[in-house]
Amino acid sequence: MIVGLRIDVDTMRGTREGVPELCRVLAERDLSASFFFSVGPDNMGRHLWRLLRPAFLRKMLRSNGPSLYGWDILLRGTFWPGPIISERAADSIRAAHEAGHELGFHAWDHHLWQMHIDDLDEPQVAEITERGVRALERATGHLPTCSAAPGWRCNDVVLRAQQAFPFAYQSDCRGESIFLPFVDGVAHPRPQIPVTLPTYDEVIGRDGVTDTNYNAGLLARLNPERLNVLAIHAEVEGGSRSELFVEFLDEAIARGWRFVPLGDLLASGVELPVAPIVAEQLPGREGWVAQQGQTSFHTAMRPGRVRGPRSLQ
Repeated sequence: MIVGLRIDVDTMRGTREGVPELCRVLAERDLSASFFFSVGPDNMGRHLWRLLRPAFLRKMLRSNGPSLYGWDILLRGTFWPGPIISERAADSIRAAHEAGHELGFHAWDHHLWQMHIDDLDEPQVAEITERGVRALERATGHLPTCSAAPGWRCNDVVLRAQQAFPFAYQSDCRGESIFLPFVDGVAHPRPQIPVTLPTYDEVIGRDGVTDTNYNAGLLARLNPERLNVLAIHAEVEGGSRSELFVEFLDEAIARGWRFVPLGDLLASGVELPVAPIVAEQLPGREGWVAQQGQTSFHTAMRPGRVRGPRSLQ
């Protein structure tokens, strides 16, 4: 009865305020998680232009975006360049790593990736990944051991470009099981750990889901017979919905569930399915997300195949 806990940190406020709050909550319960940091310019306010898209407007209205995220996040980088997160909030990033949490790379520029990943080629993906990895190394003195694509937007270009980086695994998509991505006719040796559970903003306000019954619905989705990976956001569960998240954690722990970093879900010598990553629509989200496709075959993940961080040189 294990849940992999992934924490996405997208903004300056999420880094400065949400990360310390989540670290406090986890420390009080002797828990560790995987923190995936956005480290470059905080331009998340530029998503406001997506309000012209009906699906995004409905999502913002349904989740009460200003209350959920705060106006500083919704306007950051809209009329002027956003601040560099890893320079302004290095202490929070470093403190999370020193507390024993898994250090992961999320994005250099979250908005750029989420909105323009289809337009980037391999050298461009490699360049912004290099920038982000180096920024994390400067902030903490350590290389990130894993990565997770912003907005679950990943394609074969990303997978090819990021093979040169020292990640033990990637968490770039939604799915049902840990698998090896099938790219260019071969199975890439780096496993994907997909998120299997919905995020708060995907379900709130849909099908009668409110803050009153949200936790009960999420707890009902936990299944000891399958992979359970939950993604939360420092801006939400570490901010305006922190009390709701604490209630969920305590109830899940009382039922016997244990929360771990995603890296703890990996095991050597087991057969992993091999599947492509495909673009699909997901209820509650605007635009496409990367999804684990149909399994092609299985292959054993040999001992030593999944490696920790090494030098980029």
